Amino acid sequence: MNSVAARCIYSFLLSVIMCWPARMSAEVHVWQPDSVAEPDTCIHLPETVVTNITGRANARHTPVPVSLMTTAQLRRTPSVNIIDAISRIPGVSQLSSGNGVSKPVIRGLGHNRVVVIDNGVRQEGQQWGDDHGVEIDGASVSSVEVLKGPSSLMYGSDALAGTIIMHDAPDMSEGSHYAEAGAAYHTNDGLIRYSLDTRGNESGILWDVRWSQKWAHDYKSPRDGYVNGTAFAEWALNAMTGIKKDWGSSRLYLSAYHMKPGLTEDGAEYRPGSTSYSIAVPYQHIMHWKAVWDNYINIGSDMLTLRLGYQNNHRREYEHAHGDHDHSHHHGDGGHDHDHDSEAEVHEGLALRLHTLTYDTHYIMHDLEEWTLNFGVGGMYQKSVNLGEEFLIPDYSLFDFGVFATAARSWHDRWHLSAGLRYDFRNLDSRELMENGAVRFEPFSRRFNAVSGSVGAVWNATPGLDVRLNVSRGFRAPGINELASNGSHEGTFRYELGDRTLLPEESWQADAGLDYITGIFKCGFSLFANRISNYIFLQRTDSYSGTTPIYEYTAGDARILGGEVYADVNIVRGLSLSSNFSYVDSRLIHELNSNRYLPFTPAPRWLSTLHYDFGIGGTEGGFRAACYAEVEADLNFRQNHVNRVNATETPTPFYALFNVSAGADLYLPNRRKLCTVCLTLANALNRSYVSHLSRLKYADTASVTGHNGLCNPGRSLSASVLFPLYF
Repeated sequence: MNSVAARCIYSFLLSVIMCWPARMSAEVHVWQPDSVAEPDTCIHLPETVVTNITGRANARHTPVPVSLMTTAQLRRTPSVNIIDAISRIPGVSQLSSGNGVSKPVIRGLGHNRVVVIDNGVRQEGQQWGDDHGVEIDGASVSSVEVLKGPSSLMYGSDALAGTIIMHDAPDMSEGSHYAEAGAAYHTNDGLIRYSLDTRGNESGILWDVRWSQKWAHDYKSPRDGYVNGTAFAEWALNAMTGIKKDWGSSRLYLSAYHMKPGLTEDGAEYRPGSTSYSIAVPYQHIMHWKAVWDNYINIGSDMLTLRLGYQNNHRREYEHAHGDHDHSHHHGDGGHDHDHDSEAEVHEGLALRLHTLTYDTHYIMHDLEEWTLNFGVGGMYQKSVNLGEEFLIPDYSLFDFGVFATAARSWHDRWHLSAGLRYDFRNLDSRELMENGAVRFEPFSRRFNAVSGSVGAVWNATPGLDVRLNVSRGFRAPGINELASNGSHEGTFRYELGDRTLLPEESWQADAGLDYITGIFKCGFSLFANRISNYIFLQRTDSYSGTTPIYEYTAGDARILGGEVYADVNIVRGLSLSSNFSYVDSRLIHELNSNRYLPFTPAPRWLSTLHYDFGIGGTEGGFRAACYAEVEADLNFRQNHVNRVNATETPTPFYALFNVSAGADLYLPNRRKLCTVCLTLANALNRSYVSHLSRLKYADTASVTGHNGLCNPGRSLSASVLFPLYF
């Protein structure tokens, strides 16, 4: 029996054995015949609680644009990682380097301009690199909240584009326990995934433990065949324990994340991919450890929060030694560091270890003469060292400190005002690094400080009409890569050079939005205008380091305009149509035509979904199913607004993808939920296309494939099953 079949059988049997349903708590997943026989056709007002500058608040009272992706939406979306899943949110895109590595982009801004919050602290793992993904297990994320626009007020420097907040599953009610096992398979890249979780609450003592694993071979493109270097393997262990009482709560989060993604080579070194689950050289080996202590303390009607976090990110890249490129393929399980090559043929090139200590404390005062006030202090300390034989950035240390105050008030339940100010200070010390007796990196120090702020208002004009306006000032200090890079960046096909004289980015952004909701119809828009001074970006030069093109970090003043428009309508009982359109136009001010567009701006996108809910069964004593089926059209328009200096970018043509999916919650005759199943046919027409934000678009593979650049995956059928168990 081959390893793939063995894994499939193992995952399925483990899911069934661990999660054969038992009697459920009365308050959860109880069968309600009306919910299947007569689906709810009303669109309800969004009384969702989201993150505000003063803490948690009703979504209708928040002037900052916020989008949510629920647990049900995440489970219905076939994806290879959590960023791939949330890239369906209007205004959110992904910069990808193959199937395993995705980076979030919010309204055209990515990398260090997006802060990702997980377990209450900012995720830090070399996120400046195009080929550096987010080290978070998607199975551990219950829901996702996206704050669009400068969030420096809440999260400090780097949150210039916005913030992505990963939420854990809600606490179990006291005395309840839960376990689940899920598994999935994708046909295109052979992805096999399973996850096991158990959590509970016993007399206020909380716990949650999850183990997840994934394997995938190279994905297949209709034009290029199997794309080499896109296989990956991943495992993750997440654990939480804590206490929740009337005085508040205290939790300890511990996690270990491992990923081993392949790296796609270009030029004469490129070779066709395969269906082997072994990871061929070159590849990365990433370990990310995280510990977070999260505390909430109730002080009368006020609240004090304290979070301390430590992260250790160890990123290594392995490549052929001494120019050896023996690319023979062997089948294996992908569980060893050097599956294709002997130890003598492989050496460790780039190796970075990043230590990050984060701290954050807030004091939230409620109902102070009808005001809600929030005072806080937060920041981080970082230390990065080189451990490998090759270098891209120097060793450095960073200290970051910020203090802020925010206020919010409502009038007559119709007007809601929020505002705040923050001061940030950052000190970065870069150390000298010698290579072969010569100075590779010279030492330097930079200090940055700035004041950021925000003021916004919401007018709930009628029970179904909300009008929003917000103005904010953001700040982002340049990263170590932008200041000091000097080396080849594997996986991005370029040699990068930094500029230590770069100034901080400073942003002024205005947001305006409107939401209108009736019983069966919902529509709205969110528009923004962003002016960024000293915008930092990579631009290709006409020079080469060997055969690798040299890119330099440079800066200029930029303006970014755009927004999102959406409409949802319930056509008939159970049948609904949802549609949204996203657009971003990013330009440098006072530049010539060839240089006037900012690189890597997502193309305009129109996403429409026809969704139908229906029930099967419903009679007493029989099996029942709450089912859905949907068809989706994903239209990505031509992107001609590219930076053409020395072919930094190339235009991307229009393409349309069509996806079909169906699924059901299955219930036993005794009203216990058996499982949730989902089937999706992605890229159903097997369209050959390339995303404008795909790094593989710029791989030089013409000598092998007959074309420059590599296309995205073709048709893929994915199947997933989730078995719940309450006890």
